[in-house]
Amino acid sequence: MKLATVAGASQPRLCVVLPGEQEVLDLQKAHQAVTGHTAPELETMHALMVSGQSGLDLAQAAIDHAVGRIEPEPLSSVRLLAPVPEPVQMRDALLFELHCVQAFQKARELRASRSPDPEAAMLKMEELGLLRVPDEFYQMPLYYKQNRFSVSGPEEDILWPRYSEVMDYELELGIFIGKGGMDIHRDKARDHIFGYTIFNDFSARDAQFAEHGGGLGPAKGKDFKGANAIGPWIVTADELPDPYNLEMVVRVNGKERGRGNSGSIYWPLEDVIARISDGEELRTGEFIGSGTVGNGSGLESMHFLEHGDVVELEVERIGVLRNRVLRQAEK
Repeated sequence: MKLATVAGASQPRLCVVLPGEQEVLDLQKAHQAVTGHTAPELETMHALMVSGQSGLDLAQAAIDHAVGRIEPEPLSSVRLLAPVPEPVQMRDALLFELHCVQAFQKARELRASRSPDPEAAMLKMEELGLLRVPDEFYQMPLYYKQNRFSVSGPEEDILWPRYSEVMDYELELGIFIGKGGMDIHRDKARDHIFGYTIFNDFSARDAQFAEHGGGLGPAKGKDFKGANAIGPWIVTADELPDPYNLEMVVRVNGKERGRGNSGSIYWPLEDVIARISDGEELRTGEFIGSGTVGNGSGLESMHFLEHGDVVELEVERIGVLRNRVLRQAEK
């Protein structure tokens, strides 16, 4: 199933995107039309995740028996929200080696370009080992925690923070955890994935680099309003048995900017699930980003965003996540 959260008159609605991706069906309305009553499992995406397989079976039954009882709605007539507008937790990982290699090299060049002597600055950074792929990347899957209140959905405008001059996109695969747990073995980790989505980790690069030396991870470089774009929906895990052979493409204003494949991942998602849950409870509804696929950011080509740019991230068998970036007016 492709499951979407749609804006409603009083509260968001849980819908299924029908084959062809031209229509959506309100699952609660479909269930009510069949049974005469509502189901708490179909109130929200998070409620469905918590209900597990029984909730998915209920949703499928509603779909199967809704024909002739309830009319689907055109996708063009509804407003999609982020699949989970406020996740219980958000983490973003660093799982693609090619992105790391290319991004750190360009980050050096960007920092050096602001020095009076760029060539000397590059040599100094190389000598000190600054802005290079950390040894730890090859030792364990790395991740950091994000601001779960800074989520945006498909077609939503992203407001460029006033403190930044260098805005970037990041093409990532995202997962939501269905079954929580602790000390999850990597061989069992796939069983804990509810479904897959697309993630654009918008980044204020100049703020990010300024914070880098502090050693505490990104803050203002990543946590501005709407920076975590997720969508357009969730594809349930049963619909995507192999997440490691998906073409991933980023376009800006309709022109391709980068292309990669999920199969180039260095640390599989199972490894990061095992790492996170080591001595820590991983909860139902948590979101985990894969980190940027190689060639999936503007930093890697030094081609950043401008006011009004429309960014489209496409992942094979999932869909397209589209957002426009707008500079805020000066105070």
